[in-house]
Amino acid sequence: MATVGAVGGSQIDVQGLVSQLVAAERARPEAQIERDTGRVTTQISALGQLMGSLATFRSSLSSLQTVGTFSTRAVKSTNEDVITASVGGGAVPGSYDIDVESVAQAHQISSNPFAGGGTTVVGTGSLTLSMGGKSFTVAIEDGKATLADIRNKINSANDNVGVRATLVQGTTGTRLVLSSSTTGAANTIEVTQSGGNGGLAQLTYGTGNTANYTQVKEAQDAVIYIAGEKMTSASNTIDSAIDGLTLTVKRPTTEESGPATLNVTYDSSAVTTRVKSFVTAYNALVSQIAKLRSYDPATETAGPMLGDSLLTSIESELRRTVSGVVPGQAKGFETLAAIGITTQLDGSLGIDDAKLQKALGSNFESVGKLFGSEDGIARKLFAQIDGRLKTGGALDTRNKTLTDQQRAIEKRKDDLDVRMAAVAQNYLQQFTRLDTLLSQLQVTSSYLTQQIESLGNLNKASSR
Repeated sequence: MATVGAVGGSQIDVQGLVSQLVAAERARPEAQIERDTGRVTTQISALGQLMGSLATFRSSLSSLQTVGTFSTRAVKSTNEDVITASVGGGAVPGSYDIDVESVAQAHQISSNPFAGGGTTVVGTGSLTLSMGGKSFTVAIEDGKATLADIRNKINSANDNVGVRATLVQGTTGTRLVLSSSTTGAANTIEVTQSGGNGGLAQLTYGTGNTANYTQVKEAQDAVIYIAGEKMTSASNTIDSAIDGLTLTVKRPTTEESGPATLNVTYDSSAVTTRVKSFVTAYNALVSQIAKLRSYDPATETAGPMLGDSLLTSIESELRRTVSGVVPGQAKGFETLAAIGITTQLDGSLGIDDAKLQKALGSNFESVGKLFGSEDGIARKLFAQIDGRLKTGGALDTRNKTLTDQQRAIEKRKDDLDVRMAAVAQNYLQQFTRLDTLLSQLQVTSSYLTQQIESLGNLNKASSR
C-alpha cells in the first residue's frame, strides 16, 4: 500500500523525506542566525538604554552649566501690605528701607447729577476728551444726544485713548463718571466741547473749569523714598529703582508702620534643589550603567554590556570628572567633596546637607562657579556627554555598526530561505525520479510475477 504523500505511486514518502532533509540541513545555520539576532538585538537595546540615560542626564545639566543659574536671589518685604518685590538677575544682596509717600492713581471724575436719568437729552455738537497728551473726539447729533448715548459714544470710539465712561444712579439723579485707564499725574482727564446747541458745555472739565464735575480720585504718581532718595513713577510697578528688583507699591507707609524693608538674599533653597536634582540625575545614570555591566554569580547572568570598553570608558570619565579639582576656585571650593557631595562605594553620589548649606552660606558664588564656570563640573560633564551623543560620536558609530549587523543578519536569513528552497526543489526532483523508477520496477515485477505464474500453470496443465 502506498504511503500518504508518495509522488510516483511507490512506498516512498517523498515530501516527508524532503522536509526532513531540508530541516536537518537548515538547522545549524538557522540556529546561528537566531543566536546572532538575539545578540545584536540585545546590544542595540542596551545601547539605546545607555544613550537614553545619557541624554536624560545631559538635559539635567543644561541649567547648571552657567554661573548665572546659581546666581538666583530671593527678596522679602517686611510689610507686604505696603510694598512687595520680585527679583531678577543682577540684584545685589542687601537691605533697602523704603518709605511710600503715595501710590499711583488713575484720574476719575463724576459729573453733576442729571435728574432725568440716562435718557436726559444733554445737547449736540462734539466732545473732545484728552488724557496724557492724547485726545479723541465724539460727535453727538440730534436724536442720539442723551446721557446714555454720550456714554456709549465715548466707550465705542475707535481712537479712545483710555477714558472709560459709565452712568451711576443716585438719589439726586444720574451722573456720568469718567475714569482714566492709566495711572499717573500726567494722565488727567480733560473735556472740551464745540459746535452744536451748546448743551454739551455742562460736561466740560479742565484747568479752571471744574464746576461740572466732582473729582473722585486725583491723578497722581507713586512717590517713594529709597535710602532717603525720592523717586516718582506713573505706575505702581517700578523696575528702575533698584538693580534687579521690580517693586510693586500698594499703599503709603505711616508713622506707626515706619518704612518697609526689602531684604535681598541669595536663594539657597533654589540652588539646593538644583544641586540635589543634579545628584539624583547622576545616580540614575550610574544605576543604569551598573545594570548594563552587571554579573550575577548565583544565576551566572551577565549584563548586556559586561566588559564593553565603550561603557567602561564612559563610566571612568564620569567618575574622574565628579571627583576632579576645578582650577581657579576659592580655597575649600575646588571639589564637589568640599561642599558635601561625595562618591559612595557603589559609584553613586551622596550629599551631606549640613556641609552644603554651610558652603552656600559662606561663599555662595564659589558654589556656582564649581558647577558652571568654564572648567566647572556641570559644564565639563555636559561637554563630555554631548560629545558622546553627537552624530558621528562613539555611541552613534556603535549604533550604526549594530544596525548594519542587524541588516546583514536579515540578509543571511533571506539568503538561507532562498538556498533552502533550492535544496528542497533539488531533493524533490531526485526523489521524484527515484519514486518513478521504483514504480516502474514495481510494474515490471508484477508483470514478471504474472508471467511466471502463467508458465507454472501451463506446466501443471501439460503434466496431466
